[in-house]
Amino acid sequence: MKRQTKRRNKTTQRRAQKPTANAPQNDTAQSLIHRIRRFLDVPLSSTFVITRLHALGGIAIALLVVVAYFPVTQAGFVYDDFIFVESRAVHELSGIGDIWLTPRHIGNEGHYWPMVYTTFWIEYRLWGLDPTGYHVVNVLLHLVNSLLVWLLLRRLGVPGAWLAGAVFAVHPLHVESVAWIIERKDVLSALFYLTAILAWLRWQETDDRRLYGLSLALFVAGLLSKSVVVTLPAALLILIWWKRGRLTRSDLFHTAPFFAVGLCVTLADYVYYRSIESVDFGYSIVERALIAARAVWFYVTKLSWPDDLAVIYPLWNISVRDPLAWAYVVTAAATAGLLWFFRDRIGRGPLAGALFFAITLSPTLGFIDYGWMQYSFVADRFQYLAGIGFIAVVVGAVAYAVHRLPIRYGAAAWGIVACVIAVLVVLTWQHASVYRNDETLFSHVLAFNPESRTAYVRLSGELVNQERWEEGLTVARTGIERIENDLDEAKLHNNAAFALANLGQPEQAEEHYRLALEIDPNYKIALSNLSGLFFDQKRYEEALQRVDAVIAISPDDANAHANRGAILFHLDRKDEAVRSLERALSLDPTLQRAQNILEAVHRSME
Repeated sequence: MKRQTKRRNKTTQRRAQKPTANAPQNDTAQSLIHRIRRFLDVPLSSTFVITRLHALGGIAIALLVVVAYFPVTQAGFVYDDFIFVESRAVHELSGIGDIWLTPRHIGNEGHYWPMVYTTFWIEYRLWGLDPTGYHVVNVLLHLVNSLLVWLLLRRLGVPGAWLAGAVFAVHPLHVESVAWIIERKDVLSALFYLTAILAWLRWQETDDRRLYGLSLALFVAGLLSKSVVVTLPAALLILIWWKRGRLTRSDLFHTAPFFAVGLCVTLADYVYYRSIESVDFGYSIVERALIAARAVWFYVTKLSWPDDLAVIYPLWNISVRDPLAWAYVVTAAATAGLLWFFRDRIGRGPLAGALFFAITLSPTLGFIDYGWMQYSFVADRFQYLAGIGFIAVVVGAVAYAVHRLPIRYGAAAWGIVACVIAVLVVLTWQHASVYRNDETLFSHVLAFNPESRTAYVRLSGELVNQERWEEGLTVARTGIERIENDLDEAKLHNNAAFALANLGQPEQAEEHYRLALEIDPNYKIALSNLSGLFFDQKRYEEALQRVDAVIAISPDDANAHANRGAILFHLDRKDEAVRSLERALSLDPTLQRAQNILEAVHRSME
């Protein structure tokens, strides 16, 4: 009996160990889910050991970025990319000195951000004015930033760090900073910002002063790329409070140099900006608080549901009597209060993320006037860094919740997450296609914001440049109907006049030029175009009067001097014509038109 019992026990054990038909599938599913959890759920240790799985994760993010931003490889220069495209400081070898020492030589740039223009200067040596190279560099910078976000969140122990990096990589709200070349300032400053934080965290672990110095140096480089990163020391204090629950005098002491450097560099940039572009919108402090609160919720909404990205959003009407405006303030304050009150239950992470989000946005929330506020109070690019806080909190919460699900539901949940990433990739791909050229960009803007005066000016100008006279005239007239007594209206009159002149309607063209000059008597382009119209009609004295007005406004305008020489030649004032043409060539030796006219004048004098 004992032997039979032993045999039965062995048989029972063998049966228990024998897998069923469904067991291998369950084991495979469990193994896959556990691998995903090990990859996405991060230990609290700050060490980062590169494993094969992490390498695959980096490759996956790279593939997501390449696919999502592939359309920009076919894109050109748009909007105010002309600032660096036409800048002699970028073109000339000696321009690197102007970029750092005399930034006023960078026409139309109102900030002192030499790091950005140094990269343009280098790239011009490599591929000239081929836009593809500049676009690829922007995409690569964004890819590196996405990997840094993953690395940073992993070091901080945020659940779902890789997923957060992937969302950052393909979120459509980041397209503006990546696909618009001149916004290199966003992705470049973010690169220095993120590496400065990583160097700081490493310094705290090792107490190596060289890392502290490196962090400070990277911060300065970020400020010289875009001064919006001035909030970095406040972000460091938020990170410390989140990890420890308190701040010490030592923390304040070690961040003090960052605050001091940030204040000095940003203040210097602001003073320089005000000397170039003096803006004063006259909003009261209460109105600015209303603008800021609504802007914060705008970015939360767009990050949560990235739909209808207009690039240039409608300018809000701000009134202290508007109940909805105050609702934004109340809900923002209530949200902050609730996160503070429940911090012991839900952790300090959500509050830290919200504080990071709001403080990083603060330079662009309207408390200080800046030029973009004449068009809109918000822009997608303003939240490029700030959105990391929101993404980290939301993705961290999702990852934490999914990890607590049973295995059979976990696979489905991660499948939904994968679908969300795929949708973001498609949306980013579509939005990146908008930046192909000015026509596609500003047609897109008008589709979502039909009151955008800038879009009418740019789109009509682009169509006229393509010699699509009827279409350009239609857009210009539509814009004129919507804009009254504004400098942009003057530009629209000029575009309409140029189209009419080429459509063989010189009388109507002249009328529009005069309307443009009534709004802005010093509008150089309209003066020059009107001079050209008179020249074509052989009204040389009137043409000379307008070109002299252009030279009075801009004495170093080589084209204006060349035009003056041509007019004087037809007036048979050849000696004066020679002097004007020689002046044009002294200003621009490559101006072939001036050289041709000068040769014609000399032949006629022989």
